[in-house]
Amino acid sequence: MTAQFGCQHCTASLLGKKYVLKNDSPCCVSCYDRIFSNCCEACKEPIESDCKDLCYKGWHWHEGCFRCTKCYHSLVEKPFAAKDERLLCTECYSNECSSKCFRCKRTIMPGSRKMEFKGNYWHETCFMCEYCRQPIGTKPLISKESGNYCVPCFEKEFAQYCNFCKKVITSGGITFLDQLWHKECFLCSGCRKELCEEEFTSRDDYPFCLDCYNHLYAKKCAACAKPITGLNGAKFICFQDRQWHSECFNCGKCSISLVDEGFLTQNMEIFCRKCGSGVNSDN
Repeated sequence: MTAQFGCQHCTASLLGKKYVLKNDSPCCVSCYDRIFSNCCEACKEPIESDCKDLCYKGWHWHEGCFRCTKCYHSLVEKPFAAKDERLLCTECYSNECSSKCFRCKRTIMPGSRKMEFKGNYWHETCFMCEYCRQPIGTKPLISKESGNYCVPCFEKEFAQYCNFCKKVITSGGITFLDQLWHKECFLCSGCRKELCEEEFTSRDDYPFCLDCYNHLYAKKCAACAKPITGLNGAKFICFQDRQWHSECFNCGKCSISLVDEGFLTQNMEIFCRKCGSGVNSDN
């Protein structure tokens, strides 16, 4: 007698019936659907043995449920992308998730090359020099409010040249006597240190740091012998080829300030009128 050919789960005879092999053992359709069917991510119903089971990253769908979650068009045998556990056709993904071109405002489609600069994105063909209209690609560029420029076009259209090194100033710079310098080229004419972050003055149209100017050219105060620069609005007094800081212009005897006051002199000394009269009477 022939052994009974039955389902491994319910033992029902499978002779002349449709069945499924699971782990090399026969299983009736009813048991297979009840025990082994995957649940569809869209409709939450089991994907039975007579249906096609579409799988992506451990998720399962009926063939008819495998659709874009935004436009509901079928994704079967079509390209798609996943966003936050949602499946989207390429068009919906692009409209929702892809960057927009800074120039043409159109979507930069997934898989196409895009250029990024200062937090914005361009199609490769839209990222062009504003002057020659040629794509910049990865070549050096200079950016202005009016757009981006390749270096040769920028030099033709906008470039200003350093008065010291004669090279192009691409950004920043120092203006002195209507001429331009790179910050690193604007140097003291005495000690050659950079002046871009320093106080400075000039002599015969040459810039000097305060130390060099004071050492080389500044008059010395007749009282304290320190340089008189006149910088930052500092006042000084001149009298008979001598100079004083305003705070140093004091009576040589009582030390009272003589600024805007009458005074007397004797030899190289200055005195207030009261002290000067006493000095003259002593003589």
